[in-house]
Amino acid sequence: MTDLASPRQAEANIDSLFLERWSPRSYLDQPVSAEDLQTVFEAARWAPSCYNEQPWLFLYSQEPTLRAKVAATFAPTNHIWAQHAPVAGVIFGRRRFTHNGKDNAFHAFDAGAAAFAMSLQANRLGLGTHLLGGFDPEPCYELFDVPREDYVALAAFVLGHRGAPTTLPEEYQAREQPSARKELASIAMEGRYQA
Repeated sequence: MTDLASPRQAEANIDSLFLERWSPRSYLDQPVSAEDLQTVFEAARWAPSCYNEQPWLFLYSQEPTLRAKVAATFAPTNHIWAQHAPVAGVIFGRRRFTHNGKDNAFHAFDAGAAAFAMSLQANRLGLGTHLLGGFDPEPCYELFDVPREDYVALAAFVLGHRGAPTTLPEEYQAREQPSARKELASIAMEGRYQA
């Protein structure tokens, strides 16, 4: 949950957990307990997936040396703030189905569902998560010893206890709040597409 002013207003009666989840940039220098980490990844485990493949793989570290190496893969605009999160990791998607060896065109979609489940559960625990598309996937295979022929590095992530916006560089402080969303009618339409 957040105590910041939120521009989020639902257009339909949804559970508050969807409005309360957001992607903070400021994190406390405080480890995340093993129990909390197990809980957030247990939530990810229960995400839906094509053929129940569960093609996601969350690899992460709180150990300072590996965490710093993961953070070094982040784009400079992300590295500025994300390097301070106590947990840094990468989400991989398994390229092929295990039951028949064929390409799994849904692996990224399914891993995204698992990442969202992780984020919702983290928020319920009072933790923040931020998914990062701005990262260099190439070093991540070696950092985590992941076979690139089997997996795709899809996104990086950070996780931790939320910090005060004032700990961020000034240009990021105003952005440290939940963001608004597009109007519902622009993303869900009955029948044909309408521009």
